[in-house]
Amino acid sequence: MIRSLFLRLVPSRAGGPATTETTGPGARPVAAHGSASAPGGASVREKLGAWSELLRVSALPGVPGDALAGAAASGARPGRGTAWAVGASLCLYEAGMALNDWADRYEDAAERPHRPLPSGRVSPGAALGAAGVLTAAGLALAARAGRPPLAVATVLAATVWAYDLRLKHTAAGPAAMAAARGLDLLLGATATVSTARRGTPGGLAGGAGGGLRRAAAPPPTAPLRTALPRTAPPPAVPVPTVFPLSALPAAAVLAAHTYAVTAVSRHEVHGGSTAAPLGALAASAVLGALTASPRPDPYRPGARRKPPAAPRRLPDRSGAERVTPLLAAVYFRTAARPLLDAALNPSPPLTRHAVGGGLRAMIPLQAALMSRSGAPVGGLALLGLVPLARRLARKVSPT
Repeated sequence: MIRSLFLRLVPSRAGGPATTETTGPGARPVAAHGSASAPGGASVREKLGAWSELLRVSALPGVPGDALAGAAASGARPGRGTAWAVGASLCLYEAGMALNDWADRYEDAAERPHRPLPSGRVSPGAALGAAGVLTAAGLALAARAGRPPLAVATVLAATVWAYDLRLKHTAAGPAAMAAARGLDLLLGATATVSTARRGTPGGLAGGAGGGLRRAAAPPPTAPLRTALPRTAPPPAVPVPTVFPLSALPAAAVLAAHTYAVTAVSRHEVHGGSTAAPLGALAASAVLGALTASPRPDPYRPGARRKPPAAPRRLPDRSGAERVTPLLAAVYFRTAARPLLDAALNPSPPLTRHAVGGGLRAMIPLQAALMSRSGAPVGGLALLGLVPLARRLARKVSPT
């Protein structure tokens, strides 16, 4: 009898199946030789699942469209700078997700103990370290596109950290989150224009849009009288500016949608708010109508100022006028139905569902903004990320 009790308490040296610590109803298995089921040692699959939940990987399909919409709004063609901006956006977004859970670890322990940090699946130090590494990686990728994109990315990173550590639970929280999303779009616009300036002779990039620079002086061998008549002013040559002002309207639209969704997300734990979903629903209707309206041409018939002689990539009105209203309708439909359900029944599950719908609506909104800026094909291609976002949301919650 003593020998049998000893064998039940001590694991076998031969590496056999795991035994138990006690014989009571709460017996816990003990793995032999530190296998994957040992206490404190989760399997690789469990660790990946915990980090996927921490970083909200289901929301990642809605991030690249910021930089792509910014590139389209700047008037320049996407290039290496756009790719660097997409990588920087992804890193900074994931840094914000990790930092968010680290800052809310005590609150989540009481309200959402199933999350990775309160449940012990990810340590707080690892989450904070990941936020720092991802922030540094995002700034490094933005620096590859040039100094102006690095400056925008630095402001974006500072906004993300300020929101998670200080502003989230204040009245300025939704505005800070909206500013971060607008800056993300401007990062794509600035990176695209910055690399276009460096990739063309003399720093000129036709079609990058923005400002006007004084024309270069005539060649020294040509007489000044024949090169430029005295009555004619020097021709204006369009060159890309460091900060493309043409991307500001698109950034404002994306920031307004983010503000509305963030206002709803503040009630996803306890619910009970009808005003926030109704306000977000009204904002979605207004933003959808504004996005569906045609973008005014840089030069209208009968205007005093005529288009310059240098080439500029004008929006493709033939395709954009047909595609943009459709994409705007998809955006409104994606966001409206969950918001209406949450307004009629402001329970926590329906409020969380409304927040998830608002996050998924980012993609068709970005696509509509691209089409409105003259890139309807790119907008339709970006819309293909919606099924991927829905599929990932079934496995990992985006909120």
